[in-house]
Amino acid sequence: MNFKYKQIVEDILALAGVAINGNKPWDIQVSNDAFYKRVITDGELGMGETYMAGWWNAERVDELICKILQAALDKKVKLTFSVKHSLPAIQLFNLQSKRRAFIVGEKHYDLGNLLFENMLDKRMNYSCGYWKNATTLDEAQENKLDLICRKLYLSEGMRVLDIGCGWGAFGKFAAEKYNVEVVGLTVSKEQVQLGEKLCGGLPVKFRLMDYRDVNEKFDRIVSVGMMEHVGYKNYKTFFKTANKCLSEKGLFLLHTIGSFTSVKSLDAWTNKYIFPNAMLPSLSQLASASEGLFVVEDLHNFGKYYDDTLMAWYDNFKKNWIKIKKDYNDWFFRMWEYYLLCCAGSFRARKNQLYQIVLSKNGLPGGYESVR
Repeated sequence: MNFKYKQIVEDILALAGVAINGNKPWDIQVSNDAFYKRVITDGELGMGETYMAGWWNAERVDELICKILQAALDKKVKLTFSVKHSLPAIQLFNLQSKRRAFIVGEKHYDLGNLLFENMLDKRMNYSCGYWKNATTLDEAQENKLDLICRKLYLSEGMRVLDIGCGWGAFGKFAAEKYNVEVVGLTVSKEQVQLGEKLCGGLPVKFRLMDYRDVNEKFDRIVSVGMMEHVGYKNYKTFFKTANKCLSEKGLFLLHTIGSFTSVKSLDAWTNKYIFPNAMLPSLSQLASASEGLFVVEDLHNFGKYYDDTLMAWYDNFKKNWIKIKKDYNDWFFRMWEYYLLCCAGSFRARKNQLYQIVLSKNGLPGGYESVR
């Protein structure tokens, strides 16, 4: 029986120039023949779980995933009955409701500040850097933060709402460099704890709260890497909340990973192990949800830079693993490694995008001058 599944897997991978036990960096080295049936029956979930179990390896997992996605092999592998029949539930229920909003904080962002301190840049940015004219992760992330501030036309004395503030990287930078006051919202207790320490003495306040509960006016609004957790059933509510909280002449910058097509869920492995209840919005979904609420002043796609960012995170994670391994285990290492390398491969294949969108409520008089 396994021979049949092995032949199917070999034939499918050959379409992407990938071989079983070959000598290229992206070839799969299989150590457990049960791998073949799991991949055919469970698709992306089986691929990830068998990697975590050590059933297969590849010298360059990122290149393997890039080749698989470029050849659209994920569309050629069928799903089992159980996986297929979990999809209607995703579409029927609001998995990102206010009651469930803190799940991703507990499951992902509260994994431990030490993990993220040893993976991210010195300012703790957990989003795509802007690598134009940058050679290091720290430079790329500072470039990104300053780009956001310039796109928002920040000036001294403004009050800014940061929806999904993380550890306060944007708030700290904006307060230090542009003398503004920032209110940051997060669903992670760990982020609040470390963020308040990192931003001590600055006019940066953290609130452990869902974005739907904020009800006050701000001169500017920014949301970096949070839209991926909103859910398609809540896109309209998200934009209505931002519209309600933004001053009439204000600007709102949305920084989000974007899907190449409109989807209603992430792949099963990422949903189960990394980002529960997340999904990537498409431009059409964002446009539909913001229609009548905002004017799009500027749209900037620099998704190619997420590949560089993710590989830098992976290098840091691998290099610093010895410092944090006491708090985790080898299973976690393979899970996290697979997550970072798969994401890098996906951006390299251009299947995922990174959008920065500048929005105004009624259109800026005289127009908006794009900043790059």
